[in-house]
Amino acid sequence: MVRPSTRPDGAVPDENMWEQFSYYGMRALLVYFMTKELLFGQAHASFIYGAYTAAAYFTPILGGMLADRVLGKRRAIIIGASVMAAGHFMMTFDALFYLALATIALGNGLFLPTLPSQVGDLYARGDARRGWAFNVYYVGINIGGFLAPLICGTVGELYGWHYGFGLAGIGMLLGLAIYVGGARYLPPETLPARSTVTTDAPRGLGRETILVLIGIGLAVTVFRAAYEQVGNTVALWADSGVDRAAGGFLIPMTWFQSLNPLFVMLLTPPLLAYWHRRAAAGMDQAPLRRMACGALIVALAYLLLAAVGWTANGQVTGWIWLVLFFLVLTIGELFILPTGLGLFARLAPRHLGSTTVAAWFLVTFSGSLAAGLVGSLWSRFAPGAFFALLALLSAIAAGLLWRLHRPMQAADRLHAMTPASSAP
Repeated sequence: MVRPSTRPDGAVPDENMWEQFSYYGMRALLVYFMTKELLFGQAHASFIYGAYTAAAYFTPILGGMLADRVLGKRRAIIIGASVMAAGHFMMTFDALFYLALATIALGNGLFLPTLPSQVGDLYARGDARRGWAFNVYYVGINIGGFLAPLICGTVGELYGWHYGFGLAGIGMLLGLAIYVGGARYLPPETLPARSTVTTDAPRGLGRETILVLIGIGLAVTVFRAAYEQVGNTVALWADSGVDRAAGGFLIPMTWFQSLNPLFVMLLTPPLLAYWHRRAAAGMDQAPLRRMACGALIVALAYLLLAAVGWTANGQVTGWIWLVLFFLVLTIGELFILPTGLGLFARLAPRHLGSTTVAAWFLVTFSGSLAAGLVGSLWSRFAPGAFFALLALLSAIAAGLLWRLHRPMQAADRLHAMTPASSAP
């Protein structure tokens, strides 16, 4: 029996807020550090950025298996957080740059898939507070993502990149201290069994469902090739193509990276309320149609930047256009990415739940790699043409997702006929 926590807003959400603070703090600085401090060429820096973010979402697949089968959740989180902190501090030494990136990605592999599951462990399945706890957890994630570029980015940009990386490491250690100090609020953990034998194996994923999930994965990979440019080529454009003066104040270029999590926090409640009203009126949108609309909205965001780039004629443009871009992009993101994750979780049979959801991390991995390759083209195009290419990629993803709607309906019907023992 799961012991309900007396402190739903405690160690787990706070720890993840600081983990996101450290991760996004480092990420806000990364492409600038490579091009300005290490003097990497733009194409090389963009590829390294894409490869790093890809690795950060590939290692959780292996880390989740290690946590489930060998370490247990608490040990995995403590080890993962410690390794990530070490990697952030290693970033303060130029000679350790590649080793530091690998270290952070390895630590993230233990941390990222493990901590969210402990939010659910705080409550029994029928506890009404369970959903509220996930809302607190999600807000914590975005608070960390919002604060990181403002704090780490400002320190790194004004006082030295290495100081910004060091702050990210301190944030990770703060999160670890909060987690260890609040461990008494977590339910007792059953350590992983050495082996599990079952003779009553439920049905797995059907062929139709597998094909649909693969199709969604390919479409979202194309989408992420455009979406992940936010911390890559869009960040470079914020430095070179945007007039950041606001009165007598020069806006630090890293601050724009805080706009996406800020808009996520502001827009999520009204969007959820809107979707709830539509569902209550019997007009709920099918998941893949909603995802397709999200990809189209992101395409519009990049078209906006393309138009700004074309009309600027090589001159800098006002920063307000970048704010508007992030607003439109975040609306599209909220339509597609949470919906896709929920879709993977819903279609998963119980005995393959973690494995199926882990496939979503594989999509992020492949999409980040694709984003690194696409980002390497930045210096070969004018900004307007490059952003138009990103809009085209998002539109292609929207078309693929729209075409998958009917196969998705067929997979849903088959999933509904699956015996209860294999339902998630």
